[in-house]
Amino acid sequence: MTLLSVCEWLGTTRGSIALHESLHVFLIVLGIHVLTLCVFVGTAVLIDLRLLGLALRRAPASEVVARLLPWTGAGFLIMIVSGALLFYADPVSRYQNIFFRLKMAALVLAVANAALFHRTVFRRVAEWDVDAVPPRPARIAAAVSLVLWAALITFGRMIPYQKYWFEGG
Repeated sequence: MTLLSVCEWLGTTRGSIALHESLHVFLIVLGIHVLTLCVFVGTAVLIDLRLLGLALRRAPASEVVARLLPWTGAGFLIMIVSGALLFYADPVSRYQNIFFRLKMAALVLAVANAALFHRTVFRRVAEWDVDAVPPRPARIAAAVSLVLWAALITFGRMIPYQKYWFEGG
């Protein structure tokens, strides 16, 4: 069984059809996805700017992370659930969309970057917590995070326009 055949089957389920055909529910899910993306990215950007030494320089990095991470995590969780519902509404179209695939690749890389940061550099935060400018590995992780989230948002925004780019409208 291929991934495409799974998507084809998924697209024929009653829930997928109902979600795809429901203008109001689909738009509500889309709105929730965009709003929680804003919560997630807004808090993640603040954390990244602190890690770059460009904002909140007087606040300990651990305090910035501790205060914002619950909001970041909640935004991420709801964003993933609503994104999964958007995929469920039209799985074949999403599967075949190059921008969706690029968005998912950027998502995997962004999650891997965050996990690597928290398992390595952030474990030693006590050594650099109050420094206005954190060490180079923290700054690199923050810069990579900003680039990946900007790419992810751009690719997500391009998803509806694939046919104009590649199929002539």
